[in-house]
Amino acid sequence: MQVPIYQVDAFASERFKGNPAAVMVMDAYPDDELLRCLAAENNLPETAFLVTDGAGYRLRWFTPTVEVPLCGHATLASAAVVMERLEPGRTAVTFQSPSGPLTVRRSAGGYVMDFPPRRCNSIPIPTGLAEALGVMPVEVAHDGVNFLARVDREQKVRDLAPDLASIARMDVAGVIVTAKGEGDHDFVSRYFAPAIGVPEDPVTGSAHCALTPFWSERLQKEALHAYQASPRGGELTVRRVGERVELEGSCVFYLEGLAQC
Repeated sequence: MQVPIYQVDAFASERFKGNPAAVMVMDAYPDDELLRCLAAENNLPETAFLVTDGAGYRLRWFTPTVEVPLCGHATLASAAVVMERLEPGRTAVTFQSPSGPLTVRRSAGGYVMDFPPRRCNSIPIPTGLAEALGVMPVEVAHDGVNFLARVDREQKVRDLAPDLASIARMDVAGVIVTAKGEGDHDFVSRYFAPAIGVPEDPVTGSAHCALTPFWSERLQKEALHAYQASPRGGELTVRRVGERVELEGSCVFYLEGLAQC
């Protein structure tokens, strides 16, 4: 069986920036083991699997090792595939996903995703976290999936060289590290998730589902300019809108072809 495959750099305005995702378009989902094998073969932070569902699509996401309940950059990439390749001219699409309906619409700057927030609850600094990061957080929260560690300076986020083996042993999917921005950005972050096959994610939409309400409350701003300071780097505009969050970014196509399944 041959299926269309696209590789898209999400949260990027030029190739080789942002976060790469594979998007594979299928008539129906095969068994989960094949999906895992395809994601491992693609060997990107995420592979999105799209199946037509009425006027919209069903959407699932896999890292090279596991299925995840929510992925922002692969959703953004999937929206670009739908609106630029499968249905050119379409202005919005709704994906039925493990995290419920996710709507993405065109914007002047690319695409805007409507996502559920992840509420952060403050917790004591977990044993071993400071040692694993190589820096002492000034605040730690849990968003239901990840630890979120705030440090006191942007440069500390940029300079992080964490012990990934120690992070992988923690009882969370990953660790978000963040600080208030000191220049053009309201805040900066990085995300490490070796336990789910992603040592460092270049740009993480799902992490911003937690970062958006976290920083919105602290900075008293509804709309914020965010930067994920991975080696590839990625720009996002994020907004708190009622009980939802909006994540806005652009995409660049890198590869288009057919995969043998």
